[in-house]
Amino acid sequence: MLSYEGFTLLIMLFILAPIMGAIALLFLFVFEKKIDLLENKNREIRLEQALQEAQYNKLNQQIQPHFLFNTLNVILGLARLNRKSELIRALEAFSQFLKFKYKASEPLIPLEQEIQYTKHYLDIQSIRFGDRLKIDMDCPRELYIALVPPFILQTLVENSFKHGLEKKVGEALLNIRFYQESDSVYLEVIDNGLMGLNVSVSDHDGHGLDNIKKRLELYFNDRALIQISSIETGTRVKVVWPLVYNTTNEEVAKK
Repeated sequence: MLSYEGFTLLIMLFILAPIMGAIALLFLFVFEKKIDLLENKNREIRLEQALQEAQYNKLNQQIQPHFLFNTLNVILGLARLNRKSELIRALEAFSQFLKFKYKASEPLIPLEQEIQYTKHYLDIQSIRFGDRLKIDMDCPRELYIALVPPFILQTLVENSFKHGLEKKVGEALLNIRFYQESDSVYLEVIDNGLMGLNVSVSDHDGHGLDNIKKRLELYFNDRALIQISSIETGTRVKVVWPLVYNTTNEEVAKK
């Protein structure tokens, strides 16, 4: 026969079981809602990243045809002047440029590759300008494996010629300097061209410095910047971005 205590316990179980079940269902409902919110948030983040990557790649693709167009104009100018030996050397440098161009598909590449890529363009300009052009480039060896968005240096150099050195009479000077401060990479490109005063990033066409600014913002947000200023001898452009390596290169650097 069921005792009074057992009967009381049984009654309490019948009363509490639905309540506990309801509480458990409530917790389960809240937990599922949180999971759904997290999944939606992650989906939004992935979509935003995909959109930014697509926009970044579009900017990269935008800069390349513009560079090709300008380089072909240089080569065409040599052909019109019947400078055959220089034309052949320019075509050789251009072929090396194209070989590198179609390998540069990553959003970030080692600085050494970016420098080598730009040197192909400088080779063509050196042929065109002859002894008038003086180029001074300085980059510490330890920065060669640092990563950089492709075409940053090349675009700055191209702008120096297009907006300054092309119209320069006499000696044309181009100074390129990389250095590190704290956890950032600094790049300065200085020329003695005829830029004029009150220059800004917006003074250049959308394929130039403004393109660099947009790509840096997309990839590094507010951790990167680009500045352009007139100096007594010409124009200085400074670009700053965070010092980053890929895993393999960082291990090599530590050794």
